[in-house]
Amino acid sequence: MTPRRYQRIREVLDRRQPDLTVLLDRVNKAHNLSAILRTCDGVGVLEAHAVTGEHYIRASRATSAGSGRWVPLRNHPSAKQALQNLREQGMAIVAAHPSASAVDYRNVDYTAPTAVVLGAELYGPRTEVLYGADHHIHIPLLGMVPSLNVSVAAALILYEAQRQRSLAGLYDRPRLDPETYWRLVFQWGYPTLARFCDRKGVRYPRIREVDGGLVDPPPEMPSGESGPSDGEDERPSGWG
Repeated sequence: MTPRRYQRIREVLDRRQPDLTVLLDRVNKAHNLSAILRTCDGVGVLEAHAVTGEHYIRASRATSAGSGRWVPLRNHPSAKQALQNLREQGMAIVAAHPSASAVDYRNVDYTAPTAVVLGAELYGPRTEVLYGADHHIHIPLLGMVPSLNVSVAAALILYEAQRQRSLAGLYDRPRLDPETYWRLVFQWGYPTLARFCDRKGVRYPRIREVDGGLVDPPPEMPSGESGPSDGEDERPSGWG
């Protein structure tokens, strides 16, 4: 890991928002999922969630530009489990759905811990998710088509959340706990070595805070650590 790469990783993690996320309910088209994850990375979402039932879903590399590597997607087998998990994290549930009680998406306070629920365009979020939501929101539309593509809707809502959080100063200081922060610095900066340590069941080497070098590398250092692995771009979104 070069000092430049290390600096960029820390700049990105310094702005990650552990209390802003999305819950995707039956969003099963890879290109939509990938576009949403790319937006999540752009606004600093730490991790995303999806209700998938029995079917695991994954992003499309072509659309996500590798953002799935920086914003992990947690798959939940049921809506009940997903909502319970988010509630335990103190999240307010905000569902994008044009119900009679829905408010303009810009009139919600996204500076509070928030999970934005987005459903498939044809169906929207399922009923149990809508009943479990604290707010319903809608995006005003002036044309004949009654809805937007789900990835476009996600971008509008998440960038409104970013705008509010920027004004509130929530991007001005690191918000991750130190353990999570340095674990991610290591996993992003040394992905091959991180997988090696995970397989061996050994602790990650310490990182020199000044330049990102390793204080105590393992004796069996895997080769090829300095470059991308698995044929994928290892750079955080926005890297030069």
